[in-house]
Amino acid sequence: DVSEYQFDEFHDDNKEIKKDGALREALSQLAGDFGRESMLSFQRFFRSRHTPVISTGSLKLDLALGIGGLPKGRMVEIYGREASGKTTLALHIIKEAQKRGGYCAYFDVENAMDPSLAEAIGVNTQNLLISLPDCAENLLCAVDTLTKSGSVDVIVVDSVAALVPQCEIDGSIGDNKRDVQARIMTQALRKISSSLCRSNTLILFLNQVRYNSKQGQAFGHMDEITCGGNALKFYSAIRLRMIRTGLLKNED
Repeated sequence: DVSEYQFDEFHDDNKEIKKDGALREALSQLAGDFGRESMLSFQRFFRSRHTPVISTGSLKLDLALGIGGLPKGRMVEIYGREASGKTTLALHIIKEAQKRGGYCAYFDVENAMDPSLAEAIGVNTQNLLISLPDCAENLLCAVDTLTKSGSVDVIVVDSVAALVPQCEIDGSIGDNKRDVQARIMTQALRKISSSLCRSNTLILFLNQVRYNSKQGQAFGHMDEITCGGNALKFYSAIRLRMIRTGLLKNED
């Protein structure tokens, strides 16, 4: 029976004016209570927002991503096995950002970044901020500080798997510090994600994979798992899986 349903009334200009005034009053109150920056700005007309991107240095990859590169103001995870090209891709992205006059920071957690390789790719190492962090907590705090500043275009963390919590540094080899790294990542990424809302920084987390076998699975079947827990998967706007398919050899 259609009589049981309540239909919307016809458009009423007076009612719309009252709603408009009530919305403005509510937004003013929220801006006063929580700060103007944290509130939505009221716009009468919708205007599409263009997301700025940074090229990966590969036209095919830029096209595959659908937006012409990696989005600024976001986290991106680049993961894969060792020697699969993760660092090389990150250096190409830094090169593209520097070509636009951007500042970049590289956290070399693994202490394995080769400046000569970076220069061969086209990175200006003289204008690249390079850090060798001592523990996971200090690194992630530094990432958050640089993100809040809004002055850095690209931040690279190489790699998540090599992050060492302070308690592991202070403890002895063999101490059970299970899931500490994952907890630190979860807490830090919540904070960094909030800072990214007001920044155009692109944060690249390079990550390793490991393999686990579970009970009941067929022999030889291994699950691929990334290090650092599940928080990075959740907060990453894009996850790029790197695979080495072969080697290119010079004919000479």
